[in-house]
Amino acid sequence: MTSSEDLYAISADWLRSLEVASSTGDSKSFVSHFLSDGWFRDLLCLSWDFRTLSGSEKIHGFLSEVVDGKSRLEHSGLRDFKIDDHTANAPSPFKLPGPQDIEGVQGAFTFTIAKPAALGRGFFRLTQDVNGKWKALTLFTNMQDLVGHEESSADQHGLDEGVTWEEDVEAKFRAIEADPTVLIVGGGQSGLTSAARLRRLGIRVLVIDKNARVGDSWRQRYVETQLPIRMCLPSFNGIIYLSDARTNFPNYIPKGKLANFIDSYAVNQELCIWHSSSLVSTPVYDSSSARWTVEVQRGDRKVFVNPKYLVLATGSGSPYIPTWNGMDEFQGALYHSDFHKDAEQFRGKRVVIVGAGNAGADICQDFVAHGATEVTMVQRSATCVITSATAEKTHFKLPLPDSTPIEEVDFHRNSMPLALLLQLNIAGWAQHMKMLDKEFHDGLRKAGFNLTWELSPGSGEVGLDGFLFTRQASGTMIDIGCGKLIIEGKVKIKQGQEISHFDKDGITFKDGSKLSADVIVLATGNEPIMKTARALLGNEITDRLLPQEVMGLDSEGEVNQTYRPSGHPGLWFASGAFLFSRFFSKRLGLQILARELGIA
Repeated sequence: MTSSEDLYAISADWLRSLEVASSTGDSKSFVSHFLSDGWFRDLLCLSWDFRTLSGSEKIHGFLSEVVDGKSRLEHSGLRDFKIDDHTANAPSPFKLPGPQDIEGVQGAFTFTIAKPAALGRGFFRLTQDVNGKWKALTLFTNMQDLVGHEESSADQHGLDEGVTWEEDVEAKFRAIEADPTVLIVGGGQSGLTSAARLRRLGIRVLVIDKNARVGDSWRQRYVETQLPIRMCLPSFNGIIYLSDARTNFPNYIPKGKLANFIDSYAVNQELCIWHSSSLVSTPVYDSSSARWTVEVQRGDRKVFVNPKYLVLATGSGSPYIPTWNGMDEFQGALYHSDFHKDAEQFRGKRVVIVGAGNAGADICQDFVAHGATEVTMVQRSATCVITSATAEKTHFKLPLPDSTPIEEVDFHRNSMPLALLLQLNIAGWAQHMKMLDKEFHDGLRKAGFNLTWELSPGSGEVGLDGFLFTRQASGTMIDIGCGKLIIEGKVKIKQGQEISHFDKDGITFKDGSKLSADVIVLATGNEPIMKTARALLGNEITDRLLPQEVMGLDSEGEVNQTYRPSGHPGLWFASGAFLFSRFFSKRLGLQILARELGIA
């Protein structure tokens, strides 16, 4: 089974039979096309939400739910299934990571949806069951566009004679400012990507950002901040509508270069942004008019806006600063890693960094490079560590050729149920990654550094993926040099003891040991996004939201609340890394557009 003809025939036969089951609303027959432990991930085709179902019983239960007097499958009316053989995701062989040797045929297909009238695109991974029949290990169905309201692929400037491009854009901005349909709070990558998507769908969107310039959230970070990407700019940190950007960046993107790129992106996409602007008071939602009243401090004046939809794209949360007795007695410099600017001023000083994740590692490197006399990392809990070389092989390497359009890469990656990916890690993929870094990990252990690949003891080794999906990378270190400094003794490790208190000279631990310091940096992460939301929205609104934290995974393995219904009408969250915002911003746009059209 190596020829493309065989791959196509297997795919076409299975898909043809699946379409018969779907078009007739036969849930039982539809489910028979899966392995008994197969996975079905649906984004907006069968419900206005994101769902992942595992196993025949759960898939059948979902498809059989009654909607307007019909089963969900029959009501949605998925049909016209066609192999998508003109893209990089045409039928091809696949082999999943891990020791189980799961392999088979994978490919994309297109289809239509009856209710609502929409275009869809799906992806299947077929393997043979014990009887040699081809069944779906995974099936992914995804809404692409609402018919008649497709996403615009290019800007259309119907310029009248004598009207310049600048004048045309300014007129559009004035119309948006007078009556924005969507107000996005936050002008980082998630806010800007969402704004670009909404604008291409014909929705008036206004962005407000507290900074004076787009990209300042990156410019203001500590000096050594760099993003480990081109390893996969197209797959991890590219941005929609500018896919050629992947060829113009180095392996590690300096913060200033990234900030300027984001700034130019906002201009290129003609996004209406109010800089130096923030919420003044708690927004008020009027259920009768289905609009918000939002008071914005724009520079030196206050402005009221009344959007239908409010999107919080405020980033990863404010700095989390633990409190210990005696912190106010410490006579040296004490600050959170978010406020680290320059280690040069502390040349010749003794430095303690509390925290052993990515931020702590970056800052340790900065202090060593700028001549600190002594640098000590306090590790309060075990860290999941992977070298950048291994991460490039196992996470950043594209599943498709380098020339593949960014949209195809995103589609392929998101076709995989996240919960299944974690299962594959537990089954052996995480162990494989550990072996690639064995010598490096042994060196860290000898230096006293504590390692883990489990979210909790005994829960299974989910590796980097588990920490990324459930903790937004908290507790991880993608090593780009700090590990070598630890092994060489240039960064010392204090591990195994909880902090008792601070005094004027430094930190005392519960076993009585002490660390004297001139500088203490708290690389202790960020507050939950929901805490930021509560501060902005107040208790009354926040208490109506779904009980889960924003981000992290729900019981089915979908990301909580982000780019999906929040539990409060007209309120949405947009968050996550570039690759996540790129793909799910389209899903957010479709949901808001459907509400504007009165079909959701």
